[in-house]
Amino acid sequence: MKQFLVAAMLLLGSKVAGAFTLEELLEKTIENNPAIQAARAGVEEALGHRLIFHSVALPDATIGVAGGVQGGHRAGEKPTQPFGFGYGNLSQPLFNLAVPPSWRRGDIEPLIAQQRLNVTVIEQLQAARVAFYTALYNRALASQLAAQRGRLQNISASQQSRYQSGLVNRGAFIAAQVQVGGLNPGIEAAHRAYEGAVLKMGEAIGQDLARFTARIEPEGTLAHTAVEVSPDRALPAALRRPDLELARLLIRAAREDQRIMEASYYPSINATVSGEYIPVSGVRRDQGQGTPRRSDDIISSEIRAGAAYTWRVIDNGKISGAVTKQRAAREVNELLLQKMERDVPRDLARIDNELRAIARKEKALVGASSAAEENASTLQKNLEGGIATQLESQLAESDLLQVKTALLTLAYQRSLALAQWDRATGRYLQFSDVAARKEK
Repeated sequence: MKQFLVAAMLLLGSKVAGAFTLEELLEKTIENNPAIQAARAGVEEALGHRLIFHSVALPDATIGVAGGVQGGHRAGEKPTQPFGFGYGNLSQPLFNLAVPPSWRRGDIEPLIAQQRLNVTVIEQLQAARVAFYTALYNRALASQLAAQRGRLQNISASQQSRYQSGLVNRGAFIAAQVQVGGLNPGIEAAHRAYEGAVLKMGEAIGQDLARFTARIEPEGTLAHTAVEVSPDRALPAALRRPDLELARLLIRAAREDQRIMEASYYPSINATVSGEYIPVSGVRRDQGQGTPRRSDDIISSEIRAGAAYTWRVIDNGKISGAVTKQRAAREVNELLLQKMERDVPRDLARIDNELRAIARKEKALVGASSAAEENASTLQKNLEGGIATQLESQLAESDLLQVKTALLTLAYQRSLALAQWDRATGRYLQFSDVAARKEK
């Protein structure tokens, strides 16, 4: 008995641990989603790319050391002795038209990575939210169909009793059984769709699907409350969506890349400093009387300084072709951005119209739902009393199921429309900021 209680407690604990509200699901998605984690790593990678672009304006230094062993016989020296020397070079751009656009291009790179992270966050949160609503919808749908099947089974049992008593013919009993069996495919389809949505939720939060240690269950129900939105007020925020900002940054980056390529048309001037250091261990030749001096040695160190000037005068098409290709790519991106910006007001208006249509349909079905439920209950009682026919009861049950399914479908469609609205207006990032502050 104790073992049974412990097992029951473990099962109950795993079920509670795997139950997620929508807010908890979105928080887990931000924390553990693999795509979001990869996008975060891309932000750090962009800092390295920025340094690469900035390196064009920074000095280029080279330091080296060479050494070896010298052999052979020479008067006054050892047969074998080591030798070595050091060298260094330093180059600093003085005039290079590629430096300003390259510096600006490096500053844009982290911004692009950040907006890509924002876009990834929105996509993953949207997928998790749709999976959550889909799971709630199919679970409620399966529950409604199962309840309807239970009522029809009661009707079928009543018809069976009446058939065995000789009050109805066999066709009425068979028709009741067929109607009960007709709900089974819908229930199985709802269960399969529910399991698929739960799997999507597990993928969103980065769950190890091979282990599947905790069963994921959505907690809550679909909202049946109408929500009003304002496309005009939401338009400024929608135009600052991460995907639009990313498109604008890509256009800026393409413009700077084009300027970097065009800089090859113009000359570049670099200040250069080079030097060699050769340690002298002895005096190789005496050029005068008296004490030998270090300056008399034929091997000496030196430092050279100056400026290097390069200019490619003849273009064989390599530079101009690359510039033309980059310009065409930038113009295509600009056209796509214009199209995306024009689509924003239409998308907001479409979602607003969809929400209004759902509210009108739901308002019309609310009264019909109570009437259909009362009618089905009355006809079932009359059928048991032999007043109503089986066909009337079956039609009433079918009407009730259609009305309830329609109401549930409208609630599901409203939830999806609100998710699309939040995605179109960029409201997911507000939740992302709140979750990030909680992590800190």
